[in-house]
Amino acid sequence: MNRDELLKLENQFCFAVYAFSREITRLYRPVLDELGLTYTQYIALLVLWEQDGVTVKELGSRLYLDSGTLTPLLKKLEGMDLIRRTRDPQDERSVIIRLTAQGHALKEQAYEVPERVFCQTGMSPEEITGLRKRLTALLEQVHHNPMEE
Repeated sequence: MNRDELLKLENQFCFAVYAFSREITRLYRPVLDELGLTYTQYIALLVLWEQDGVTVKELGSRLYLDSGTLTPLLKKLEGMDLIRRTRDPQDERSVIIRLTAQGHALKEQAYEVPERVFCQTGMSPEEITGLRKRLTALLEQVHHNPMEE
């Protein structure tokens, strides 16, 4: 590949991932609108449906989000009566996030989200699973081996 080809947008891995991420999030939007959730609220709830009672730090780590992004997100979810934040009695510096009854109940409605979204991709469940595994492996590799500065 010549030098000019290196700088073409269509040859950029980062752009392909960025554009793909935006398009996938766009597919989720109408489905999540029915639940009254944004994509970021949805993924936060996914973590809590998997394991209720996580710390803000744990949630941020799972979602690759910093506290500056998490704080308004959690305030909004708390205002929607989906979660409660409380100080950890063992460590006052730590805040624990727990689902409310309404947050638990919303899980029932969320079961249909993945299927409805993936039907729109035109990919088979096996293709989606394979792609997800490859992207997750790449994410782990990039996250644990950052470029040296």
